[in-house]
Amino acid sequence: MARKANKKQKLSPKKQEVKEEPPKEKEQVIEEEAVEEKEVDLSDNEEMVEEEDAEQQEDAVEQAEEEPEVPTFVSDGRYRNKQRCLVLCSRGVTARYRHLLEDLRTLMPHHKKESKLDPGPEGAGRAVNDILQMRSCNSVLFLECRKKQDCYLWLGLAGGPSARFHVSNIHTMDEMRLTGNCMKGSRPILSFDDSFTRYGHLKVLKELFVDVFGTPRGHPKSKPFVDRVMAFYYADKKIWVRNYQILEQQAENAMEAHITKKQLGQDRSTSMVEIGPRFVLDPIRVFRGSFGGQTLYLNPDYRSPNEIRSLERRDKGNAYVGRKESQRKRKERTENIVVPENPLDSVFR
Repeated sequence: MARKANKKQKLSPKKQEVKEEPPKEKEQVIEEEAVEEKEVDLSDNEEMVEEEDAEQQEDAVEQAEEEPEVPTFVSDGRYRNKQRCLVLCSRGVTARYRHLLEDLRTLMPHHKKESKLDPGPEGAGRAVNDILQMRSCNSVLFLECRKKQDCYLWLGLAGGPSARFHVSNIHTMDEMRLTGNCMKGSRPILSFDDSFTRYGHLKVLKELFVDVFGTPRGHPKSKPFVDRVMAFYYADKKIWVRNYQILEQQAENAMEAHITKKQLGQDRSTSMVEIGPRFVLDPIRVFRGSFGGQTLYLNPDYRSPNEIRSLERRDKGNAYVGRKESQRKRKERTENIVVPENPLDSVFR
């Protein structure tokens, strides 16, 4: 009996082992299925990531094709773009035009000053080109005055092109007394509207404005600050020039700071305040060379001040002729009126 009990005791663990084996196999099967599901999920995720990467690459290629590549470079702050602009005027300018020229010199720290030029019978083009060469300047701003009332502005480069404008609606800094102010010698942000990218002659004029009014980086007389905007707008077939100060205002109290941050997303508000001067440029002609050469553009809508004055005088003359004609007609009308005789006129004499 004892031997049978021992055999039973020895067989019982085997039976238990045999009974415990199936759960382990089930667990392995479940684990293998879970691993397979994870692999399937990972493969699906990898495919989705690859598709998203391919879409992003396609979008980047399309954006690169649409947007032109802008060259990026890191400046070391040295004075490499050595641009010098010759600023002068002709003899016989009025006080208003002379003050305008002084305001432009104040806004251009890279200018080279020259005394008044007497054009002479040959004109000012050859003389200005000689002065450009002697002063080692790259660009020129020449203010020409005729009949002490008409102002013309020449902008050009040493080898061309050049452009001639008629200047009107001139208001200097001293005359307007605006509240805007900026640091003398600071570099401006040149702002152009969309018209300067649509028309061919305006593209050429834009490059001239950038070369003449743009202060080069690192110029000895310039300040390393950008606190003003020089804006050029094309309206009514003319170019309107304005000069603004970039004004950053900080809130005085917590309420204003909260409102400003809610509206603009920052604590400070940026605004534009006009400094001056202001003037309007009417383009006349664009030349291929410096102060001459082949005509690249001729404004068909331009009317010279002499022609405008002659039309005004003609209108005044027409008014005089009309007044005299009305006087003659009134005289004839009074003479042609026949009054019948009254028979009772001689009764009370």
